[in-house]
Amino acid sequence: MDLDTVRTFVAAADAGQFQEAAAELAVTQQAVSKRIATLERNLGVRLFTRTARGAELTIDGQAFLPHARELLRVAERAVASVRPGRRPLRVDVIASRGAAAGLMRGFHRAHPEIDLDVVMLLDIETAVTAIRSGAIDASFRAVAAPGRPLPEDIESVRVLDEPLQLLTGPAHALAGARSVTVDQLAGHRIWMPGIVPGTEWAAYYDDLVAEFGLTIEATGPNFGSDALLDTVADTPALATFMGEHTRLVWPADHGLRRIPVTDPTPVYPHSLLWHRDNPHPALTTLRTHLAATAPGHDTAGTWAPGWVLPR
Repeated sequence: MDLDTVRTFVAAADAGQFQEAAAELAVTQQAVSKRIATLERNLGVRLFTRTARGAELTIDGQAFLPHARELLRVAERAVASVRPGRRPLRVDVIASRGAAAGLMRGFHRAHPEIDLDVVMLLDIETAVTAIRSGAIDASFRAVAAPGRPLPEDIESVRVLDEPLQLLTGPAHALAGARSVTVDQLAGHRIWMPGIVPGTEWAAYYDDLVAEFGLTIEATGPNFGSDALLDTVADTPALATFMGEHTRLVWPADHGLRRIPVTDPTPVYPHSLLWHRDNPHPALTTLRTHLAATAPGHDTAGTWAPGWVLPR
């Protein structure tokens, strides 16, 4: 059903005259008459009776009027759902307990008036496709340096270098250490079943292994963080990596230890990606917020793969 004819019908019904409806819609009276005639032909009924005082609704017109109003309200809600500034800002954070999710929680606390939709996509290719299609407005990812560029229409800025920590159970050989060097991790089994081949974080850990001769195992099914914590707590030979800003909760009797890694400190480089032509006003607010509040780290004494976007 053509919404212009429905809008014209409602205007004429409210005005009681085609001439006044035409003035309200900024069209000619002839255009109003044609639209009403088209609507009546499509519905197969008369909607108005012409009188000396103007145009009065028929019984069918009276029956159709509330539905016509609802059609216009639905149309307005449909447009508002995708209108920049009216729809929620959609942001990909990879994982609900990770650093990116923490950055978005901070943004929400600072700007509770901005509606948010938070999604979790698998890899950077999926995220970039979603940004280019408009399915999301932004994504937090480890981004390749100019030698391995993003598409030209995708902008990015490195917003957070997150130090890695070693997580061990109470019986692990390194559990009592206040910090460990990367060299001390050689020969220890580091279990990370969540690594997915082909993702940017898999590339990150591949380079970490190659650079420092570490042993990272991604074997077995990924049953989530709770199962990972249970296994590490109960297995003295296993440890895992986690980001310093990753929020995890475990039972007190697990006795897990979070140990800083030093000399150098491996940092995971989180960058914000967005489409350069994205008009959503909250996207600018997000970028300004991150620039002002995201915790920074001195790059001296840290390590990140050579392929990542520089700070």
